[in-house]
Amino acid sequence: MNKDNISEIKTKPNLLALTPLLVFLCLYLVTSIIVNDFYKVPITVAFLVSSIYAIFITKGLSINERICQFSSGAANQNIMLMIWIFILAGAFAQCAKDIGAIDATVNMTLKYLPGNMLFAGIFIATCFISLSIGTSVGTIVALVPVVAAIASKTGADMAFIVAIVVGGAFFGDNLSFISDTTVAATRTQGCGMRDKFRANFLIALPAAIAVLIYYLFAGANMYSTAEVGDIEWLKIIPYVVVLVTAIAGINVTLVLLLGILSTGIIGLLTGSITMFGIFNSLGIGIAGMGDLIVVTLLAGGMLELIRFNGGIEYIIILLTRHIKGKRGAELCIAALVSVANFCTANNTIAIITVGPIAKDIAKRYSVDSRKSASILDTFSCVIQGLIPYGAQMLIAAKLANMSPLNIIGYLYYPIAIGIMSILSIIFRYPKRYS
Repeated sequence: MNKDNISEIKTKPNLLALTPLLVFLCLYLVTSIIVNDFYKVPITVAFLVSSIYAIFITKGLSINERICQFSSGAANQNIMLMIWIFILAGAFAQCAKDIGAIDATVNMTLKYLPGNMLFAGIFIATCFISLSIGTSVGTIVALVPVVAAIASKTGADMAFIVAIVVGGAFFGDNLSFISDTTVAATRTQGCGMRDKFRANFLIALPAAIAVLIYYLFAGANMYSTAEVGDIEWLKIIPYVVVLVTAIAGINVTLVLLLGILSTGIIGLLTGSITMFGIFNSLGIGIAGMGDLIVVTLLAGGMLELIRFNGGIEYIIILLTRHIKGKRGAELCIAALVSVANFCTANNTIAIITVGPIAKDIAKRYSVDSRKSASILDTFSCVIQGLIPYGAQMLIAAKLANMSPLNIIGYLYYPIAIGIMSILSIIFRYPKRYS
């Protein structure tokens, strides 16, 4: 059977198709919690076991065809794009570190941002940058190395301060006009970006303000005793290049390439590194992303088999079976995109997958298209911001050299906007769109 024939196979909705995800969660998450050690079971091993299981339970195909289907998921264009980003991000982060760009940026931050405003300042900066560039991954790549160094220098909890960046990154991912989730949500629901932004902003803003107030209190008694070195302004330029080009809307891969180029030039001009030193830094940075790339490939293949075997179809049928009224329809749309995101680990793909079904539900129960688009975007970002195997969480954990599970307990913004979104459905807020 060739690839085209496999793609034409229509698999019936199947609960068993979802069990590889259960195997992964039990092996990685549950086991780690039971033994109270998030490093006992490497995430690569957890995905390998669950991927083998997913191949084993796939019916109607030979073993070669199952592996081919698995590989088609791993080679999905979205998965491959993430891998290119990981490679470039690793190279840029290591090179920036080796020329002293991170130290220079940290010294500037500690000099001009009061210690008691550190947490709130990082959150505000992250929200602004993510809103400007429209990508949570790009925001995390740019800021996590800096805040990780700040945590080391000030004694702040590393997981806590990295979680501030991860949470703030989803503020912009959810709201930005140039975010792919915004584009997907508005196109599938048939509403304007500006209208969706207005409906979405009224829900996101209270959540962001609540989290900001918490960070102000959390950092109120924090005063850094770290010795601030001289600020080498020239070495801050690579980060300025990355942020400015990202805000200008340039593709994230080109942004990182420009960052690497500027890092090399500044390193040579300042005598911080030699040409061969640059090559060595790039090699170390790329090699350091090996585990992350393996996890991404295994996750892409496993999630493709879940889809192929009818797992997502099963969820869609289950959740749309008993809808009653607008409130029930909105909750159903929220549940649909949440579970789809849980199964695909990609918020844009989750929106595209259930978007047409959500539009049909919205039309049938007179749900405002601006509200349904807002629900799709918001809940996909909430789940993407909390799952330990999402690209954002994996790359943040890798750059900070820790387990994704260490970060999850401090992700206050995704939790806050999730609660706010559920309350907005229950209490019909904002009324104009409800």
